[in-house]
Amino acid sequence: MGPVTGFAVYFILWWLTLFMVLPFGVRAQGDVSEGHEAGAPARPRIIIKMLITTVISFIFWLIFYMIDTYDLIKISDL
Repeated sequence: MGPVTGFAVYFILWWLTLFMVLPFGVRAQGDVSEGHEAGAPARPRIIIKMLITTVISFIFWLIFYMIDTYDLIKISDL
């Protein structure tokens, strides 16, 4: 796997993981004033979620890299 392919796989894994992590810990706002969406989270904690996403997607990417580099799963075996 070349560096461009590795980055592309990591990028896709990062976005998929972000969409899985975003709903964690979401609490609705208690009082909703006019002009605010009732379903918007009170504290989105987006930076923490992005850091968690980065760590999880790196672990997934590392597993994918090991499978690809050491031929742990071969297409001919499937």
